[in-house]
Amino acid sequence: MKPPLLARPEVILTHESDLDGFVSGLILQRLAKQIFETDVELQAYHYQGWKMRSLREDVAWVADFTFEARMDRENWLVVDHHNTSTPVRQAHWIHDPQKSAALLCYELAVTHGLGSPRLERLVHLTNLGDLFLENDPDFGLACDYASLVKTYGFWNLHLILNGNLEALLDHPLLEVMKTKRLVEDPIGYALAVTSQTELSPTIGTVRPPVGNTNLIVHQLLNTGDTKYSVLVSIYRKGMGNFVVSFRSRNGEALTVAQKFEGGGGHPNAAGAMLPRGINTYDDAIEFLRVRLNAAAIPAGHGPAMAGLNEAFTTLKWPA
Repeated sequence: MKPPLLARPEVILTHESDLDGFVSGLILQRLAKQIFETDVELQAYHYQGWKMRSLREDVAWVADFTFEARMDRENWLVVDHHNTSTPVRQAHWIHDPQKSAALLCYELAVTHGLGSPRLERLVHLTNLGDLFLENDPDFGLACDYASLVKTYGFWNLHLILNGNLEALLDHPLLEVMKTKRLVEDPIGYALAVTSQTELSPTIGTVRPPVGNTNLIVHQLLNTGDTKYSVLVSIYRKGMGNFVVSFRSRNGEALTVAQKFEGGGGHPNAAGAMLPRGINTYDDAIEFLRVRLNAAAIPAGHGPAMAGLNEAFTTLKWPA
């Protein structure tokens, strides 16, 4: 890869919710230090915060966020692997849906002399977990690494490592993640098999009380212990909005996620934020059921559509 001519960023922006954003953001921060001999501030956002953030900087580097028109600015660097239909005209855009953002950032860093066996190993494990490459022999270990950000949080993990990415390799906290996977996941899976709720004939939701929900959902899809082609998991971010995660095996997840404002992601792993005003898990279930069935029925189809419209009016949720 021939390195692009990069301008010094005022800030580096990355995804706060997973290991891919963590690793890619810190690699870009290291790259900026290497090129410009200065420390550049790293900021991390969940999707909701990212959508609300104004992009006021003249120059910024962005990792692991879907490309948007507002990011198409001269001297901006955007490194990402999510699908997008937005044309890129001005920004430096490094994109490959077959690679994680961490791998793309690492490949860029290598062109500036920042490659190392330990960092390459960490990037490899991040890539396996983020792309869910379950046939790789290191996949179970990769999931343990991916669970670190989910369990301890982006900035807590940053503090634990003192910003040193390589310190994450073989970290003692991985033993905690491995134990949770081996003990909790079988319990969560057994409960998930019998606790699926129908949202539509092809979409169901599952709520395992313990275990790695992503792994459990993928196991359900792989083994056929579900009749649905898309499975939905529902989370609440602290006391804020509910977030939904869509998983599939044949590319349907992204199509379903795009029925919701701001929904997006990968063909088999996508997500969306539910509107404010949904305050309980049961409210979230009902909103999903109404929205998904409304999307499946063409406009003007008599009593069925009228009933759905009435449901929306009664629930009074914003679009």
